[in-house]
Amino acid sequence: MAEVTVEQLALVVGAPVERLLKQMSEAGLPQTSPEQVVSDKEKQALLAYLKQSHGGSSAEPKKITIKRKTVSQLKVSGQGKSKTVNVEVRKKRTYVKRNLVAEIEAEKKRLTEEAEQEKLVEEKRQQEKKAKTEAEASKKKDGGRQQESARQQDTKPSKPKREKRPDAAPAAVPTTTPADIEAQADAGRGKGKGKKGGGPDKASAPAGKRKGRGRFERGGDSFDDDEGIGRRKPAGRRDSKGKAKKPKLVASKPNVHGFAMPTQPVIHEVSLPETITVAELAQKMSVKAAEVIKAMFKMGSMVTINQVIDQDTAAVVVEEMGHKVKLVKADAIEDSLEEELKQTIGEEANRAPVVTVMGHVDHGKTSLLDYIRKSRVQSGEAGGITQHIGAYHVKSGDNFITFLDTPGHAAFTAMRARGAKATDVVILVVAADDGVMPQTEEAIQHAKAAEVPIVVAINKMDKPDADPDRVKNELAARDVIPEDWGGDTQMIPVSAHTGDGISELLEGVLLQSELLELKAAPDSPGRGVVVESRLDKGRGPVATVLVQNGTLRQGDNVLVGQQYGRVRAMLNEVGVQVKEAGPSIPVEILGLDGTPDAGDELLVVKDEKKAREIALFRQGKFREVKLARQQAAKLESMFASMGSDEKKTLNIVLKADVRGSLEALTSALTDLGNEEVEVKVVSSGVGGITETDANLALASSAVIFGFNVRADATARKIVETEELDMRYYSVIYDIIDDVKKALTGMLKAEFREQIVGVAEVRDIFRSPKFGLIAGCMVVEGIVFRNERIRVLRDNIVIYEGELESLRRYKDDVNEVRNGMECGIGVKNYTDVKEGDKIEVYKSIEVERSL
Repeated sequence: MAEVTVEQLALVVGAPVERLLKQMSEAGLPQTSPEQVVSDKEKQALLAYLKQSHGGSSAEPKKITIKRKTVSQLKVSGQGKSKTVNVEVRKKRTYVKRNLVAEIEAEKKRLTEEAEQEKLVEEKRQQEKKAKTEAEASKKKDGGRQQESARQQDTKPSKPKREKRPDAAPAAVPTTTPADIEAQADAGRGKGKGKKGGGPDKASAPAGKRKGRGRFERGGDSFDDDEGIGRRKPAGRRDSKGKAKKPKLVASKPNVHGFAMPTQPVIHEVSLPETITVAELAQKMSVKAAEVIKAMFKMGSMVTINQVIDQDTAAVVVEEMGHKVKLVKADAIEDSLEEELKQTIGEEANRAPVVTVMGHVDHGKTSLLDYIRKSRVQSGEAGGITQHIGAYHVKSGDNFITFLDTPGHAAFTAMRARGAKATDVVILVVAADDGVMPQTEEAIQHAKAAEVPIVVAINKMDKPDADPDRVKNELAARDVIPEDWGGDTQMIPVSAHTGDGISELLEGVLLQSELLELKAAPDSPGRGVVVESRLDKGRGPVATVLVQNGTLRQGDNVLVGQQYGRVRAMLNEVGVQVKEAGPSIPVEILGLDGTPDAGDELLVVKDEKKAREIALFRQGKFREVKLARQQAAKLESMFASMGSDEKKTLNIVLKADVRGSLEALTSALTDLGNEEVEVKVVSSGVGGITETDANLALASSAVIFGFNVRADATARKIVETEELDMRYYSVIYDIIDDVKKALTGMLKAEFREQIVGVAEVRDIFRSPKFGLIAGCMVVEGIVFRNERIRVLRDNIVIYEGELESLRRYKDDVNEVRNGMECGIGVKNYTDVKEGDKIEVYKSIEVERSL
């Protein structure tokens, strides 16, 4: 163990520093201050002194007395009023320490003595039984009753001799003695009185004849008794109705349990992941969960059977219960998942292409897809712009094509990047009358970064000012060369309004997909990517998933990023429920435990337990990374704010309808601001505005923004009562503009000086009432009485102050215009000379913007 200071040692042992220093001084150690170092040898010396001072191991208490006092109150009703009486109960209990070794030895000795005594009693009983049998046999022989004995022997078969096996226990079976035979013979003679011949009655006749040693036959049944399996009771007995009773077999072998308790404790090697429940830990150690709970209770931790404990705690419990610990590394669960997925690759087949429609805002992407789908999607978009990624599966001739429609607004950069990664071909829509715009260039960069081929659709060819050659020139400047110019990019003129060129565009897409030779394995477990997700009030979390490989079926256990669940239902793009979805098919799935992030990978796993384990591991890892980032950002902001004024912050609680829009809005809003003001998203989520959001906004003085969502009744009540600022939006432009205006209003006011007039000093007068008066001529602008002034000499400012008086002739005036004479009295300044200039100025507030 490394050397530590006295202060650190006191912290470890949980003792005050002063008390520890006093004990070290009593033990003869040299330490006198908390900063001094304590070596391992000195620690051992201190420990030996403390043991000796407390009596050591020899002075262990033999008994301990516990006193407990409890006070309760009892209400007693008296005459007219009741009073409270305190009842005190005192309990005293003494525990005596037992000497376990002596008790164990005494118990062993007692058991040995009892076994020997039982053995002697059994031997004595056997001897008495043997002597009695021999005496009765000799008496029968002397009595001359051989005929009756022979008849009795025919009625009841004699017991066959058995070989005594060394391992067999003494059989607890009643034996037939000569006295029993005599008693049965007398009974037979009694029953036979009065009958012809005086012979035995029919009931005493044998039920079967003897066949061999220890074998009996009756009615087709036979019983072997050679090995001592059992013996048959005398047959021929009848019940009260006169029917013959069936012979019974009496077991002659004692019951022996089939399980033998192990003589030594079994030690298991327990593999411990990052987190594990108490029930799973007990199962790995092959003990009952109650034993684990009891062990943890003794260690000072109260847990339940379903409680999740961390790896370190589980390791301590396993070692405490005598088993070996095997720690599983953090990423082992992810590695096992990858290995499992590699083993489930099936036979590949052709699949439909996934096409992403990209381009600048309002260039006709959704209208183009609208014509292809023969529906009116664009008209339903708020403000006429797409704000979500839409996934559609359409048929073109004998082939299918899956389309992804991405937003064109600058705020949806991340959504376009995801669309490019999940696609096979990009259709770049460029308006023929508008040309290449900023988001068009961005879409080209996304497609090239993802190494996805581009097919250009030059849209709006039906407009009179359409110029496709201009579009080709601008694209060629961005390294997108048309085929007819010697390049490799198809550029097809289309019109989403009239439908011209749509067929050629689809043929170009299918041709490009044939060159790519797209393959997938439909028989393997499903894999895909989340295109979009949202929280539906009636159905819970809903995720739009594009299946990329394998087949996703209803009832599959899925792992989606940090979420997991079972696919309860699947809907296609028109809302019809389907049972399965193959490669390149977009579906909405229900049954997840939360809304996954757009772009998360979907995997089908074998069991829900493994999906939950991996999801919890990912959530914990994400939480750790998030906390680390927050700490780093907090530290950076602290250093940045040192030596400068504190930033003003606009707190926002943001709720959106889908995960992609939430991500885009959060990114766009946090990018606003400068060194003086900033936007802080206190809370964000998918779904309606709830009571929790309203309370959080109240506590953090935040503004509530709802993007395509509304507040419930409880949240509205809190907003109205506390007069919170809550706003609804459906177009991303509006929310960004409003936040910009709010931040602009939070900026510090900026003032600028404006010179409004200049007066030149021509002469100096002295007044008995006002003192020194400067006779001036206004040479520029207007001189105001209530504004601040500067006195300039040789164009150098020598004084700043205020006017004490402004007179024209004998009258006090408020202002004097250019070209007029006036008398000026400067307040608290008497050094004005001829030739000086008096400059009048005022401060003007300048409007600021981000």
